[in-house]
This record gives sequence, C-alpha cells and structure tokens, in this order.
Amino acid sequence: MEELQKSAANLESQVAKALSKLRIKSLTDQLDELETVSRQPDFWSDHNNASNVMQEMARIKSRVEPWHKINSELSDLLGLIEIGDQKLRTELEQQLAKIEQDFGTLKEELKLNGPYDDHDAILSLSAGAGGTDAQDWTQMLFRMYVRWAEKHNLKISTIEETAGDEAGLKNAVLEISGKFVYGKLRGEHGVHRLVRLSPYNADHLRQTSFAKVEVMPKIAKPEDLLIDERDLKVDVYRSGGHGGQSVNTTDSAVRITHLPTGVVVAIQNERSQLQNKEMAMTVLRSRLAQLQLEQHQQNLAELKGPNQSAEWGNQIRSYVLHPYKQVKDLRSKYETSNVDEVLDGDLDNVIDAFLEYSLSSK
Repeated sequence: MEELQKSAANLESQVAKALSKLRIKSLTDQLDELETVSRQPDFWSDHNNASNVMQEMARIKSRVEPWHKINSELSDLLGLIEIGDQKLRTELEQQLAKIEQDFGTLKEELKLNGPYDDHDAILSLSAGAGGTDAQDWTQMLFRMYVRWAEKHNLKISTIEETAGDEAGLKNAVLEISGKFVYGKLRGEHGVHRLVRLSPYNADHLRQTSFAKVEVMPKIAKPEDLLIDERDLKVDVYRSGGHGGQSVNTTDSAVRITHLPTGVVVAIQNERSQLQNKEMAMTVLRSRLAQLQLEQHQQNLAELKGPNQSAEWGNQIRSYVLHPYKQVKDLRSKYETSNVDEVLDGDLDNVIDAFLEYSLSSK
C-alpha cells in the first residue's frame, strides 16, 4: 500500500498546484458572493441584471465544480489508503487510475489560466497592405473563424462589417461565445500573411497580402473595466451600411474615441443609436482590456495606443498557397501543408501548438 499512497500523494500535490494556478478558491469565493446576491428577495426585479448574474454563476460553476469533485475524490481515496486494507487494494488502484485520467483531461485548462481566458471573444479583422487581395484575404480569415466556431457549436454574431471596394471585406467585427473562447483564440491576435497567385490582376502574378486580426476578451459589464467618461469623445453620424431605411436616414451610427490611447470604435449595424453606443462601449472595453494584457499595465491612463500595422515584418503566421502549400506560425513554429483544411476552420492543431508554446515560454 506504500507505493499506492506515494502515487496518490504525488497526484494530490499536482492537483493542489493546479488549483492554485487556476485560482479555483478565488472563483469559488466569487461564486458564493453571486449566490448570496441571487437569494435576495428583489433579485428578479431587474431581469437583465439577474440574467447576467445567473449566466456568470453558470460560467463559474462549470469551471470550479469538476476541480472540487476531483479534489474531494482524491481526499476520500487517501483516507481509504491510510486504513491499509489489502482487500481493497485492487479497487483503490482502479479509483486512483480513474482520478489520474480525469486530472489528465482537466489539466488541459492549465493552458487557459489567463485572467480573461474563460471569456467570450470579440474578433476585429481589418485589411492591410495588398489592396483588393488584402480585402479578399480578410474575408477568407473571417470565414475561417466562423467555420472553426461552427465546428465547435459556438455562438457567432457579426457586430460590424464593411465590404471591400471590389471584393472581400475592408473590416469586420465578430463575436464568438462559448467556453474558453478567448483563451483558445488569443493566439490568433496579430498580422496574418497570405501568399498566392492573385485572382485580381490580369497577369495572375504571385501576390503577398496582409490582414490584421485583433482578438479581445468580451468585457460586457462596465464594472469589469472602469472607463472615465471624461476620457471619451462620442460622435454620432448617419449610417452608411445595410440595415433598413431608418438606419440609413437617422444619426444612429456611433464613434467613440478613447482620448488617452487614441483607440477608436465605430459601430453602425444596430438600428438605434443607443444599441450602437452600448455595443461600441463593449468593444472599447474589450480593446482596452487586450491592451492591458499586451502592455502589462494596471491603469488605463498608462496605456499606449496600438501601433502594429498589417504589413511586412509584423506577421505572426504565413499562409502560402503558391509555389507550395504551407501554414507556418512564426512563434510556435507549428507548420502544416494542409492549408485548405486550416482555411476551412481546422484550427485546433494550430491553437494547441500556440497554447503549448505560450505555457512553455512563461
């Protein structure tokens, strides 16, 4: 039984480290606070707030309960091992093997232990250098992320979309909702480079084009990231996009500028000015949260605006369709010749390689 006890004790140590790294106690305390709020007599008087609280409770429960279960099972197992009943040895070994298997599955979350990794994600895509090819490339990336989300049964919403002059998209903003979406997609943040024979020039020459992908954790609640109203410049203007007669004939579009950083968010897809402003504020908070992560700053006043342009020298990943086929991530060094599959949303191997690289580089 001594060897079995050592194995269980070693697993207990690994689980304890994981609980600490994933801040399970802090999340449990947060869940207790929310449950206290939900038991108040007037809780459902504000239906929207109550719904948000219930969603947050469900999100936290889905993260902490599997860890509480494995920790409890391991504690019970150690107690039985200490009794030292040889008749139970085979059964105890089977229980330990099952807990080790469950832990092996759960510890994948260690790759997703950032402060916002369990949040939904907002993706902003914009065409860079490359003219019409870059705008077409932006639409190809848009489709790639939509297909990835569809393969994982995630919720997808298009927040903003501006068509290109001849083809493709000048820019687009996409929201993807589900478990650990931001954590899985945060490695997509950066400049993506495409090399192919261009369908948009008469000589069908090889063309290099760029698109920028910003991946941001969705920060919908104002209290999660406080912004001083005095730091905002809000402009309203007439929408120029699709959406019906009322959208195009009223000043419903909203542009919000965060003066300290120069970050600008413009939304015009919703029908009312209020809806556009609320969505613009959500995207702005998300952008500023992402900037905080990038620049390791605690205070918004210390942030510098983003300055990475979508052109040569800034790319995180290359997609080559000619003269050979290859996708290569310049950070994780992951590469594959299955370009068509990747562009069709088969991103899991690319994502896993970045998460492994990110974990090992900490």
